[in-house]
Amino acid sequence: MRCLIIDDEPLALDLLEDNLKHVNTIQIVARCRNAGEAIIAMQKEQIDLIFSDIYMPGINGLQLIRSLTHKPMVIFVTAYEKFAVEGFELDVVDYLVKPVPLDRFLKACHKALDLYELRRSYVPQQPTSKNYFFLHADYNLVKINFDQVEYIEGLKDYIKVHLINQQKPVLSRISLKAIELQLPPDQFFRVHKSYLVNLDHVSQMRRARIKLINTEIPLSDGYRDVINRMIGKV
Repeated sequence: MRCLIIDDEPLALDLLEDNLKHVNTIQIVARCRNAGEAIIAMQKEQIDLIFSDIYMPGINGLQLIRSLTHKPMVIFVTAYEKFAVEGFELDVVDYLVKPVPLDRFLKACHKALDLYELRRSYVPQQPTSKNYFFLHADYNLVKINFDQVEYIEGLKDYIKVHLINQQKPVLSRISLKAIELQLPPDQFFRVHKSYLVNLDHVSQMRRARIKLINTEIPLSDGYRDVINRMIGKV
């Protein structure tokens, strides 16, 4: 895996380079002191992973990653904890706060390697043959089978995926609308602004409630056309 390291402090670049000597599957393609040098390097080389500081002269690390059309995987290595939320909103692999212990650094590298291998091994399938989806949860990619999902609850920028065989829901930073686009439209239905249900696990419906295997959730008149489609499918 080919990586780029970005930091305006030479000693920080040296430390990154020393740490990466412990990971023989990651190759440093270029050392960069600022965003401008990084952009030039990415125009010349194929980059799979970026290690980047945040505070730098000119364009900072967050602005650099936001500006990329084709974004490699990113691990932020910074002295500031306060940008962690903004960092993870950019869907980064990890966020490391200096000084970074070597074992913590290696853990982030292995996470990036796992994701890299997953992407390389992914073979697009026809929608009819796919029976699962992946979610980022607890710094991992979690595979979830469609038939195990009872319902999905939207919480602003997060969702809770409630599974029929697991008491604790899977929490992921993604919108309900975004996850809805990944689900089979003939199996999953939006019955409320905050809920998607798996029709396979619906047992009863009445005016304001819908009964599933383990719970009941609100049924909204605003989604009456969706409810009619559900009834038609039944």
